[in-house]
Amino acid sequence: MLNKILQNKRKILLLILLLFLLISIRTFENQLFYDPFLHYFEGDYVNKSLPDYNAFWLFLGMSFRFFLNAIVSLVIVYCLFKDREMIQFASILYLFFFVILIVGFFSVLHFYGNQNNLLLFYVRRFLIQPLFLILFIPAFYYQKLNK
Repeated sequence: MLNKILQNKRKILLLILLLFLLISIRTFENQLFYDPFLHYFEGDYVNKSLPDYNAFWLFLGMSFRFFLNAIVSLVIVYCLFKDREMIQFASILYLFFFVILIVGFFSVLHFYGNQNNLLLFYVRRFLIQPLFLILFIPAFYYQKLNK
């Protein structure tokens, strides 16, 4: 076991570095991205009205954050599985989910406003956090076992 870990030490160090990068994206979110909803969802958002926001800059900020997380996540998946077809498939899934989620986010924001804060919270959470990585790793591992 120890011998196997020593053989893969570069891979392990790279994975640790990539995880640190994901943590850094989260840590410096206030400085890196325009998102007035960061502070809104920290408090009692059920009783507060929506914050003022610039839709264009919000779209750019959320897109930038989503794609940063997606790129780091894809590199993590590649380090773990070394399968280009899997990365292509995951890239298509990331793009598909981005379109669905960003349209859903702005639709909920526009049509429901303050009426459906919980849905807005969860759609936004999927856009700004690397949650798909948590779903993809076990799914791809299971698929690798069944090949």
